[in-house]
Amino acid sequence: MSIFEGFTSFNFDEGVPYVSITKNGVTFNKAVIMKLDYPAFVQLLINPNNKQIAIKACTESDQNSTSFYKKKDNSNVLSVRWNVKDLLNTLQEITGWDISSNGYRVDGTLIKEEGAMLFDLNNGKILM
Repeated sequence: MSIFEGFTSFNFDEGVPYVSITKNGVTFNKAVIMKLDYPAFVQLLINPNNKQIAIKACTESDQNSTSFYKKKDNSNVLSVRWNVKDLLNTLQEITGWDISSNGYRVDGTLIKEEGAMLFDLNNGKILM
């Protein structure tokens, strides 16, 4: 029995999970992908009253599932971008943000037991 039983090594490559919302789309950084364990499909969940969004790992056959992470050959890029105008319009409507003028960053909170990441849009910060 080792004195390190129960310990796990810390992954310095992950970083803080966040989503950026700009006129060019909604981009989830590598920490979101890694902390959710590289899901191929997710559901985007929206709570307009609380100004929150979440992504939840799911299967392709789940209702409203959408493609998320795809391994790219010979690429170190690890992010996901959605360029869906209707989504951008919905997020602008919920938040009151003018994303044609400013982009925003929202840190995520991992909900491990749900296989989900929660983003509170009330805490969005303008990208510089």
